[in-house]
Amino acid sequence: MPSSITYERVAHLIDPECVEAVNVLGPTIQFLTSPEETSAPCIMRGTIPPAVSIPLHSHADPETFVLISGEVEGLVITGDGSSWVPIDPGEIFHVPPNVKHAWKNQGRLPAVMIVISTSKMGRFFQELGKPAAPGAPPSPPSPQEVQRFLETADRYGYWNATPEENARVGLSVGQP
Repeated sequence: MPSSITYERVAHLIDPECVEAVNVLGPTIQFLTSPEETSAPCIMRGTIPPAVSIPLHSHADPETFVLISGEVEGLVITGDGSSWVPIDPGEIFHVPPNVKHAWKNQGRLPAVMIVISTSKMGRFFQELGKPAAPGAPPSPPSPQEVQRFLETADRYGYWNATPEENARVGLSVGQP
């Protein structure tokens, strides 16, 4: 993946506005640290556009999210059922390994968050991402893009819910 950031081996500032963004089926990811450093966490800046959801899924990679701006809801599943939890700027949402989770942005503004995960997760996004056009609204993914996503997720050992499982938690998503 081409990047406008040079990952230096010295302490340095990173300007998130100068880091190239990749589109992953609607949301965008910017790599603030390199996913190639396998022993280090991968720090990313993720943006979920308004009216965009990330379907129910799980993976062995833990993720910690810090909402910077906008509005977003994270899905929490317990033995008693599931609920959508509103997350405000400055709040931290942690997803342990292999825990099912989802996101939805029903606000009018993009939800921007810092995402801390593994280098493996970063490489997954890197492999799937397409260069994001600055300021361009997301377009619905094609059936071929969704199929490629599912195949890549399967190769990485990531689980994705069926449309019926997503519907049970209040998400309407289609899969080929």
